[in-house]
Amino acid sequence: QCAPWKDNACCTANTSSEAHKDNSNLYNFNWNHCGVMPPKCKRHFIQDTCLYECSPNLGPWIDQADSSWRRERILHVPLCKEDCEEWWEDCKDYVTCKENWHKGWNWATGTNRCPWGSMCRPFSHVFPRPKDLCEKIWSNSYKYTTEHRGSGRCIQMWFDPAQGNPNVVVAKYYAWKKRTSPAHMENVIPETGRAASAWPWSVLVLLPLALALGAGGCGSRGWGFL
Repeated sequence: QCAPWKDNACCTANTSSEAHKDNSNLYNFNWNHCGVMPPKCKRHFIQDTCLYECSPNLGPWIDQADSSWRRERILHVPLCKEDCEEWWEDCKDYVTCKENWHKGWNWATGTNRCPWGSMCRPFSHVFPRPKDLCEKIWSNSYKYTTEHRGSGRCIQMWFDPAQGNPNVVVAKYYAWKKRTSPAHMENVIPETGRAASAWPWSVLVLLPLALALGAGGCGSRGWGFL
């Protein structure tokens, strides 16, 4: 499931292998906390892990996190409508005991278990809509959109690598949109002085974009199951 990123990935082959295991060394996270997760549902969670660990196109959504277990996180990555809806459809009959899988688990045994007093319920009850699943399960790491695959305005969790990576264009669009917003432009408009005038206006605008697409594109999930 991590194959789409094999030619340009932020993860190693070992990470890709571990992403496919039920209790991998990546997070010691147990997908089967309320019974065995069906393969058709698990496929989406593996793709989700591969996207987080391997994609070099998430730079525009890296955000500072003020917590003891991570310094950065991914926030509001716009997922394509089809990705959210297929994820929900394939998992709606599985059961879980939690809405937010980022934190709140019982880790007494070294792997995640349902908190004391919680009940396992169908996904369709915990997450009534695809939007609920995509946005709530990882603390708003994802954002549900009505944009379609191939629109250039939403991130695909999986794609055919033979057709190229559609997320490259999406990352460029949102990086440019973010860097040219009125609030940001106030911070990059050069003031008077030799240091400021040494850089052309076009360079001052494009440089942050290049940095966003280059250095800031890779990162791990940084789960802190507390």
